[in-house]
Amino acid sequence: MKSLFNSAFNSPAKILVPLIVAVLLAFLFLNLNDKKQAPDLTFTTIDGKAMNIASLKGKVVVVNFWATYCPGCIEEMPDLVRTYKQYHDQGLEIIAVSIADDPLNQVVNFVKKNALPFPVVHDSDAAISQAFDQVSLTPTSFIIDQQGRVIGKTIGKLDFISLNKLLEQSLKTKSIISKESK
Repeated sequence: MKSLFNSAFNSPAKILVPLIVAVLLAFLFLNLNDKKQAPDLTFTTIDGKAMNIASLKGKVVVVNFWATYCPGCIEEMPDLVRTYKQYHDQGLEIIAVSIADDPLNQVVNFVKKNALPFPVVHDSDAAISQAFDQVSLTPTSFIIDQQGRVIGKTIGKLDFISLNKLLEQSLKTKSIISKESK
């Protein structure tokens, strides 16, 4: 018994490694379960429709902050359109929020010229940007799960390969749950 006791304390790694692993697992568990709720905002799209983020529960939502003068935003817009068309019928919603200093007439012209299929909002008073962690850089995107929790934030262009994997997993889970509840 004495040799077992001595060997455990002769090698601190035998104690520290499991302790560190336990602490890391506890930290990950708490952070994964402590997702922040998306702000409960009501806003008006550029075509006059009122929208409320809370009414989109049950869908995966991408809130994309952008500007017509932002090269990265313009570059990712065709991929946002493709992603929307691919996953919208499965439960994806995209809301494009043009930031306050982007002139409304430029936003309207861009939306028409590029036939954006998803709702577009002009954040004229920066209230939406403020509610979403005071967004000041574009593009910035937030991913919101079916329960209305923010599960991702990307500053800069979206990684559409990762986004599509997340959507496939999230939307597949939703369809399995829907089928089981019928």
